[in-house]
Amino acid sequence: MTGLSPASRSPLAQPSSRMAVTSPWASSPHPARRRPTCTLASGTAASSVVWVANRGTPLTNGTSSAPTLTLTNASNLVLSDSDGRRVVWMTNVGAASSSSSTEAVLLNTGNLIIRSPNGTTLWQSFDHPTDTFLPGMKMQIRYRTRAGERLVSWKDAGDPSPGGFSYGCDPATSIQMFLWDGSRPVYRSTPWTGFRVKSEDEYLLTNTSAIIINLAFVNNDEESYTMFTVSDGAWHTRFVLTYSGKLQFQSWNSSSSTWVVFGQWPPHECNRYGYCGPNGYCDETVLPIPTCKCFDGFKPMSTEEWDNGEFWKGCQRKEALRCSDGFMPLSGMKPPDRFVIVGNTSLRECAAACGRNCSCMAYAYANLSSSIENRDLTRCLVWVGELVDTGRLGASTASDTLYLRLAGLDAATGKRTRSNAMKVVLPVLGGAALILMCISIAWLKFKGKDRNQEKHKKLPSDGSSDLDFPFIRFEEIALATHNFSETCMIGHGGFGKVYKGTVGGQEIAVKRLSRDSQQGTNEFRNEVILIAKLQHKNLVRLLGCCDKGDEKLLIYEYLPNKSLDATLFGIF
Repeated sequence: MTGLSPASRSPLAQPSSRMAVTSPWASSPHPARRRPTCTLASGTAASSVVWVANRGTPLTNGTSSAPTLTLTNASNLVLSDSDGRRVVWMTNVGAASSSSSTEAVLLNTGNLIIRSPNGTTLWQSFDHPTDTFLPGMKMQIRYRTRAGERLVSWKDAGDPSPGGFSYGCDPATSIQMFLWDGSRPVYRSTPWTGFRVKSEDEYLLTNTSAIIINLAFVNNDEESYTMFTVSDGAWHTRFVLTYSGKLQFQSWNSSSSTWVVFGQWPPHECNRYGYCGPNGYCDETVLPIPTCKCFDGFKPMSTEEWDNGEFWKGCQRKEALRCSDGFMPLSGMKPPDRFVIVGNTSLRECAAACGRNCSCMAYAYANLSSSIENRDLTRCLVWVGELVDTGRLGASTASDTLYLRLAGLDAATGKRTRSNAMKVVLPVLGGAALILMCISIAWLKFKGKDRNQEKHKKLPSDGSSDLDFPFIRFEEIALATHNFSETCMIGHGGFGKVYKGTVGGQEIAVKRLSRDSQQGTNEFRNEVILIAKLQHKNLVRLLGCCDKGDEKLLIYEYLPNKSLDATLFGIF
C-alpha cells in the first residue's frame, strides 16, 4: 500500500486527514472485490473513508508494484497502474490552467484541491462527493444546467462502488432535498422557507455541549446550495448516506472510538415518501411514534385497510369542491410535493392566484427577502390535484402554513357556511320524514284492512248463526275461474261480472262485485244474509261467499242457459 502521508515539504500534508492508495474492500466477503482505490480518510483512530477517487474503476490485483498518483504539468491528478500504461482515474482541469508550479493540497477539512500559484482553486474533491457530506462542502444545484452534486451510497459495507441510493437537491425546484432509491424517492425534506440563511441559525445538539452545528441554505443568482459548519474544537462531524439507504448525522466520539449517530433520515416509516398516501399526512407531533392522518374534510379511501395500518391508498374528500369554497390555514406543516412555483407575488396575490383556479387544492407562501441576493424575494407554491407526501411538524422553524381548500368553507370569512350545512341537513331530514310518513300510511292501511277482515269474518254471527253456507278462500275461486279469465266470463252488468268455474267437481257461478260499486261492508253482509234465507226451488241457490280486501264475491250454483218457463216448470 502506497500512501501520501504528511511531510514537511509535501503539499499533501495536513494533520487531520490522510490520502492513500488502499483497498477499502479488505473487509469484503467477496475476494474479487478486494482491489485498491485512491481514498481520503479522516484523522480518526478508525481512519474512516470519506472520499474515493476511482470508486467505479478500481485497480486490478496481481501487480507486483503499487499504483501511482501524480500531478502532471497540465495541472491534473492522474491515478495509474504501476507501469503507468493504464490511467484509472484523473481530474479534468482545463489546459489554460496548466502550470509547472501548480500544487495538490490535502486540506485539514478533508478537501483535496489543486491550486494555482496565485492560490486559485482549480479543482477540489468537495465538488465530487461520494457518500459523505463534510463541513464546508456544498450540496448545490445550478440554475442554468439544473445539475448538482449528490451523495451516492456504497454498494455494501466493504464495497465503495456506487450503490443504489443517492441524496441531493431536487433538480426540478431547487428548494428541497431528496433521498432516492434509484429513481424512486424515499425521503423528501421540507421546501425551503428561508429559515436557514448564511449560517445565521445555530443548532445545539442536546446530546453533547461540544458541538454547535451551523446549517445554511444560500440562494444567489447562479445557484442555491446547502452547507454546514461546526464550532472550533468540535468533534469530527459528517453526514453519511449508508448503503442501507439512511442519511445519518454522525460525530466521532474519541472516548469510545465510535461514530455516534445524532440524527437519521427518514426517522420513521411514517416519514418515508408518500407513506400516508394521497391527501394523507404524517403527524410527527404524535408521540412516541408518528402516525398517518387524513385532513379535515377527508376520510380514508378504505377504512378497513387504514385501521390495519395500510395507508398507501390515502384519503378522499367527504364532499366535492366548488369554486366558491375557501381555504383553511394549517400551521406547522411540511408542504406536499409536486407543487408549482408562482414568482413575484405577495401573500394576497398568491391566495388570489389559487382561488381563481377551481382546480387549485392548496397554496403556501414565504417571504425570502432576507435570504436571497438579486433574485425573486417570494416563494408562492400552489397545488393542483392530489396532495402527496405531506407532514405535520408542529413548532418547527422549517414548518410552513398550508392553506387547504375545503368544501363548505366561506372564501371571505374562512368559516363553514350555514347554508352549506342546511343543504346537507334539510335533505336528510326531509328524506327521513318522507320515509316515516310512508311507513305510517302503510301501517294504517294494513291495520284498516286487518280490521275489515276481522269484521268480515264475523258476518255469519250477526244474528245468522243458523246460516248453512261456507266462506270460500279467494285463492280457490281464482283457481276455479282461471284467475277470472275472460273465457270463463258468462255475463256482466252494473253490479260487476259473473264467471263460470268448478270447485270440487261442482260447477259454480261466481258473481264478482265491481270495485267501483258503492256497496259497503254492511250492505254486502245484508245481501248475503238475505239471499241465504231466501231458498226456493225456482231460485238459484247461494253456495258461499268471499270477502278479502276489496274483493267481494258471491258463489252460486251454476244453471245452464235455458228459457225461463223451462227452468220454472221443468220442461226440456
